[in-house]
Amino acid sequence: MFFHLKNGKNKGYCAFGNHSVKTPFNQPESLKMSKKAVVLLSGGLDSVTCLAVAKSENYEIHALCFNYGQRHKIEIECARKSALRLGVEKFHLIGFDLRMWGASALTSDSLTVPEFEANRDSVPITYVPARNMIFLSFGAALAEGIGARDIFIGVNSMDYSGYPDCRPAFIDAFRQCANLGTKAADEGWQFNIRTPLQYLKKTEIIRLGLSLGVDYSLTHSCYNPTPEGRPCGHCDSCGLRREAFASLGMKDPAA
Repeated sequence: MFFHLKNGKNKGYCAFGNHSVKTPFNQPESLKMSKKAVVLLSGGLDSVTCLAVAKSENYEIHALCFNYGQRHKIEIECARKSALRLGVEKFHLIGFDLRMWGASALTSDSLTVPEFEANRDSVPITYVPARNMIFLSFGAALAEGIGARDIFIGVNSMDYSGYPDCRPAFIDAFRQCANLGTKAADEGWQFNIRTPLQYLKKTEIIRLGLSLGVDYSLTHSCYNPTPEGRPCGHCDSCGLRREAFASLGMKDPAA
């Protein structure tokens, strides 16, 4: 499932599904995009900032979003809204059900999302087994299919919940895997897994996003939202986000 983003009749406008929106990233003819990138887009603070970074580098963006049975499905609509605002070529939505085996508080209603705990020294139950491996595999397949060489993912190993599939060692290993398991191995080209937020503090990520025009009121990070889609204010993701905005002397616009 995907949505086209194309030029409308009025300058600076683009069509997205059945909607027309103005994009803040109008580029002069001399900077027209000539390279493609796949951006993994969840709708959270990090992934939307990552999208803005890719957009600032003049890529033709193919945003890749996933409905995998997550408890916080509201993030999908946030991903769609941010893609609309920042401007992408296509928004791809892939569906599969990780609730079939649960194993995470994000994909099982029988497991409780834990409250925020600073400096946690173990992998929390909100870790979804192999999630980024699955996401990046879809990303590599899409990239190979459309002729893109760059895949952006907003992983971070500074202010994060300790997930193993967000660490640099995993990203490096997946890069090698993608380059060995696709036509790249025979045709002499390589995938570049871009992780522009890998070593940034959450405050630095927010500053970067604001400098690139990200509207954080359109993002969602909470693991356990209310039935109305409001953040719970108690989970790891809410805690990390709240502390970062507070450190910057700001109120979280999505809270």
